[in-house]
Formats: sequence, structure tokens, C-alpha cells
Amino acid sequence: MENNLKKEFNPRDVQRMRNIITGNTGDKTQIQTGYEKHKQAHKEGDIWEENGKKWTIKKGIKQTVTKLDEIKRLTLMPFSCPNCGQLMKVDEYNKKMWGIHQMCFDCVIKMETEIKGKGKWDEYVGNIVNKSKNAELDDLEQALEQWVDEEDSFVSEAGEIEKWGGGNKKAIYKQVKEEIAELRKRDIYNGKNP
Repeated sequence: MENNLKKEFNPRDVQRMRNIITGNTGDKTQIQTGYEKHKQAHKEGDIWEENGKKWTIKKGIKQTVTKLDEIKRLTLMPFSCPNCGQLMKVDEYNKKMWGIHQMCFDCVIKMETEIKGKGKWDEYVGNIVNKSKNAELDDLEQALEQWVDEEDSFVSEAGEIEKWGGGNKKAIYKQVKEEIAELRKRDIYNGKNP
């Protein structure tokens, strides 16, 4: 009886067996040529730009960085309060207080109780109201800036372009800007008259 192998081993298989026997199991068995893309190693928290997009690594996952990430961070309510560490139930009270104070409802109650005890309640309420008023003025200024840059043409329901004109936009813009500046000087917007 003949003990010859009917299958011939190729050189790659022979080299693989040699690597296994010598203990070099990670060595290559053949030489390969071609293009190898240069990859940069990034760590947790790194921010880099690739193909016109900004990227970062958060919790081991590669994610894009958008302009709205900061807004998302402010609006998303965490599982636990960063101030006291207790779990925050998703209810209307915690949602509202998170949007205003970035803490849970119980922490806000404790904080406001301390403020009342110190006799600074009117000042505290005045500051909150004044922030709201000043935010409205900021929104008005931003809307004014957009309005002055807009073109006065509109597309009608029939698909025709209508040009609306009349009035001097720059004069109206200047007048409203002056009114906003005068409003900002008033006591009611500076916290003196809540």
C-alpha cells in the first residue's frame, strides 16, 4: 500500500505550517502589495476633521460633531441630577426646572428656600424676569437683522414671483435699532425695576 498524498500543498500552506510549528502564528505567509490607507489613531474625546465633517469619539463610538450638539446637551435631561445625584423622574416639574436651572425640582426648591431665608427673593425673581426680557430683545434684534437682509419678493399661489416694495428698509432698521437701544437703557431691563 502506498502512502503518497494525492493533494499537493501550495507554498503558502507549507509556510503556515512552519509558522505554527515554530510558534510564530502571527507571521505572514505571503507577500502582498497594494495601497494601504494611512489611519490615525484617535482616543476618547478627540475631535478631528475628515472628508469635510467633524468627528469625535464618545464612549468608544465614532460620532459626527454637529452645530446642535450643545443645544442637545442643554435640552436632554439626564437620568440623575448633577447637583444632588438623585434620579430625576421625567415629569413636568423636573423638565421645567432642568430647562431653567440645570438641576432637579427638589434642588431648585432647596435653593429658592435658602434665597428666601437670606432675604434676596425679590432680587432673584427680578433677575429671572430681566433675563427673559433681555432674551426677548435679543430675539427682536436677531429678527430685525434677518428682515433687513431679506429680499422683498414672494412666490404667489399661482407660482408667479411678486415683488413687494415700499418704505425705506434702512431707515426703519435704524429707527428700530435705536428704540431697542433705548429700551436696554431703561430700569426695567437693568434689574432695577422688576
